[in-house]
Amino acid sequence: MSDLTSGGLFVIMGVPGTELDSATAQAVRDTQPGGFILFGRNVKAPEQLRKLIDDLRGLVRHEPIITIDQEGGRVSRLKEIGSEPPSAKQLRDKGDAALITRHGQLTGKLLRQFGFNLDLCPVLDVSFDDAADNSLKNRTYGLTPEQVVRNAGAFNDALRGEGILSCGKHFPGYSAAGVDPHHELPKIHRTREELIATEWIPFRALLPKLDTMMIGHAVYPSLDPQAPASLSPVIIRDLLRNEWGYQGAVMTDDLDMGAMINYCDFETSVRRAIEAGNDLMLLCHRVELIREAAQVLQKLPASLTDPARERIHALQKQLVKPDAFSVEQFRKLDGEVMQLRIDTLGSEAAANRSPDDGKRSPVELF
Repeated sequence: MSDLTSGGLFVIMGVPGTELDSATAQAVRDTQPGGFILFGRNVKAPEQLRKLIDDLRGLVRHEPIITIDQEGGRVSRLKEIGSEPPSAKQLRDKGDAALITRHGQLTGKLLRQFGFNLDLCPVLDVSFDDAADNSLKNRTYGLTPEQVVRNAGAFNDALRGEGILSCGKHFPGYSAAGVDPHHELPKIHRTREELIATEWIPFRALLPKLDTMMIGHAVYPSLDPQAPASLSPVIIRDLLRNEWGYQGAVMTDDLDMGAMINYCDFETSVRRAIEAGNDLMLLCHRVELIREAAQVLQKLPASLTDPARERIHALQKQLVKPDAFSVEQFRKLDGEVMQLRIDTLGSEAAANRSPDDGKRSPVELF
C-alpha cells in the first residue's frame, strides 16, 4: 500500500465509539490524520474520554488537532458526562457579559482536562428567526450583528485565554438558510450588499482573533452560483483570503453531511475542497473513507497542498498540550458549569435540559 500520510494531514476525522477498535487504530496509523473530532457517541465517562484522546494522540507522529463542538445548550458534547452549559441564546437573553466570559473560561478549562485543543465555536451567525429549522436554533449570540460581536467576542476571548483555539462558523453567514445542511443543501438568496450589512459584520470584526474558520455548506447565488461555499474558490480564495486577508486555517464543515453527499461524489468533494482553498476537511462519521480521502489528497499538485500544509503546521505550533487529568478537578469544574447555568436561567429552569437531551441522533449538529 502506498504511503497515505502526505494526504492524511488535511483531514480531521471522527472515530466510531468510546474506545479505539483495531480497524480505526490501523486507519489512523496508516493515514496520520491532521486531527480528530469527537462527538457524544465518544463520551461515556471522564476517565474513558481522556483515555480515548490519549490513545488517539499516541497513534500519530505529530501534535494532532483534537476538537469538539462544545458550544453550550444542545450542542454540548460533554453534557453526556456532566452539566449542560447555557446556550448562546440563553446567555444573550440574560444580557450579562460576565456570564459569557465565565462560560468561555469554564469551557476552556474543561476541554484542557480531556486533551482537546480546539473548540469548534463560536457561532457567528446572526439570528433572523430563532425558530427557523436550519440547525441554528438557540445557538446564536445575537439578533443584531453588534450583539453577536459583543457576545461571541467575549466567549472567544475567554476560551482562547485558557489555551483552547477557536473557530468562527458558519462562513459566509448561514442565518438566512431555510433548510438544515445536515440533510440537504441550502440556497441562500442574499445579495452581497445584504451580507456586508449584516452577516459579515461579526466575521470581519472578530477575524483577527479567530484561529480557524469553518465554511458552511450552502449556495450563495450572488457570490458564486456554481458551487456551495465550502467548495467555492470565489468565496474562500478570492473573498476570505485575498479580499479580507485572512491567514488562519480554513476548514470545511463535515463532508459526510447530507448537503455534500447529495451534491457530488466523495472524491470530487475532497478534491474541490482543497482546490477552493480549504486547509482542513472534516470527515466525521465513516472511518472507512479516511484512506480514500488520503489517496485523493496525496495526488494533488504541490501548488495546491503546500500552502495548506504551511497553514496547518502554523496551527499545530499554537496547540497547547493538555492539563494533567483529575476526576476531582473535572467534578469541580462541572459544578461551576451547573452554577453558571443556574445564574443564567434560575434554579427551576436550570434543572431542565435541552429538549433533545438523551437522544443520540445519527446526525450531530455543528
